Amino acid sequence: MSNALPEDTCLRGGRLLHDPLRNKGTAFTDEERDALGLRGLLPPRVHTQDLQVQRVLENVRNKPDDLDRYVRLIGLQDRNECLFYRVVMDNIEEMMPIIYTPTVGRACERYGHIFTRSRGLYISIEDRGRVAEVLRNWPHREARIIVVTDGERILGLGDLGVEGMGIPVGKLSLYTACAGIHPIHCLPITLDVGTNNERLLNDELYLGAQHRRVRGADYDALIEEFIEAAQEVFPNIVIQLEDFANVNAFRLLAEYRDKACLFDDDIQGTGGVALAGLYSALRITGQRLCDQKILFLGAGEAGIGIADLMVAAMADEGLSREQARRRCWFVDSKGLVVASRDGLAEHKLAYAHEHAPVADFLSAVEALEPTAIIGVSGQPGAFTRETVEAIARINERPIVFALSNPTSKSECTAEQAYGWSEGRAIFASGSPFDPVTVGGRTFVPGQGNNAYIFPGVGLGLIASEARRVTDEMFFQAAKTLASEVSEEDLALGRVYPPLTHIREVSALIAEAVADAAFRSGLARRERPADLRADIKAQMFSPEYPNRA
Repeated sequence: MSNALPEDTCLRGGRLLHDPLRNKGTAFTDEERDALGLRGLLPPRVHTQDLQVQRVLENVRNKPDDLDRYVRLIGLQDRNECLFYRVVMDNIEEMMPIIYTPTVGRACERYGHIFTRSRGLYISIEDRGRVAEVLRNWPHREARIIVVTDGERILGLGDLGVEGMGIPVGKLSLYTACAGIHPIHCLPITLDVGTNNERLLNDELYLGAQHRRVRGADYDALIEEFIEAAQEVFPNIVIQLEDFANVNAFRLLAEYRDKACLFDDDIQGTGGVALAGLYSALRITGQRLCDQKILFLGAGEAGIGIADLMVAAMADEGLSREQARRRCWFVDSKGLVVASRDGLAEHKLAYAHEHAPVADFLSAVEALEPTAIIGVSGQPGAFTRETVEAIARINERPIVFALSNPTSKSECTAEQAYGWSEGRAIFASGSPFDPVTVGGRTFVPGQGNNAYIFPGVGLGLIASEARRVTDEMFFQAAKTLASEVSEEDLALGRVYPPLTHIREVSALIAEAVADAAFRSGLARRERPADLRADIKAQMFSPEYPNRA
């Protein structure tokens, strides 16, 4: 992988100004304007990138709300990617909630109405038999990582069909901003198999096929053809599955994880970031992971993914897999998941323990007395005052992770968790919350954002040219992330490092993931003498090159 763009000597004048990867806008120097046929096509004064950033920030901050700011930033990305990433990377805490959660959820809900320019590839069910041909239409043959969705379970918002494309686009923006993967290596893809969303089916501005979702053999055939074609057209490609519904996510991961360099961020990435947060929380409580009893609200991809990784981590501390699973309990829409319940989905069976039925989450907290509760249900307000007060009675420092996205779906707010526990809760959430002051003490809530994990994992997979993605890679990523939380962070109640450190953290995670690939014989290239230096040398920096 190289940070340099392929030379294109044909790009001059207006064509150059319309190439977002190479366009510098008003930053083209006088020499470049003469050499590249730009004289007169730009205002006379040359502006530095710093001045361009100043203009962008002024315009973005003057917008009335975050959706307008999102539209403005995506428009910049369509015109000048280098400037876009400079703005995002230098202002990551301000910009991440705009270009990704929670604002991206609102953008996806309005995608057909705010659409201006296509980004990524759309592959429909009608493209069966020619998926490789469609993939070859992508202008950049250097693609190294794909984020693909079928739009059925976008964040906590449900089926948004092709209008879920905002998620792959946003995820890949974070791969670049947080881990330095060059934009030319990033390919967002949406598979259009229809939608069951009645609003979209009746919306004349909807961008996808207006028929109900295709299921069964036809759906599976499209997925198989896509996985095979992606590896054929883009050798060494990494494929990230994103926002597939439970009915498909677990089985697709099981089917293809040993056939491609592929992972599911909703399952494995969420597991990694939650495990890292729990490791940090245990530094505050002084306890061991294998002594925890964890109660999950929500038994879908995120919850099972977190539990599976926690089981692996507990086993690393000496428990058997069965003993570790007994430390993880689930409550779903029907109550506590127990062995006596009929009709359990396959992915829940390993966590269906012997216990009397319990109807609701509060009753489960009181019956099981967990040390930690983790919300991955998409049910806003599900962690009620009574629930938080109950776990605070059981534990001196209760662990409360409300991880559902976007903010409107969070099980509780930071203010509620701290207030209802008299400031004793160790809190993390999926979307950002402002600091909270309780009893004269200010807490900075940690955001359990997958962006702490998946960009570094992707960079490590690309840097090692890994053939497969293993659970050990995510286990190592979680340990690496937790190790970067300082004592000062913990004193503020923060269980993740500040987002301002995300590129350094991602580089360390990439090193751990690449090391795991080399040690397990899964790397396609020889191990470099200095792995850390090799990874850092591959990281994109949004600085304008001289094109004269």
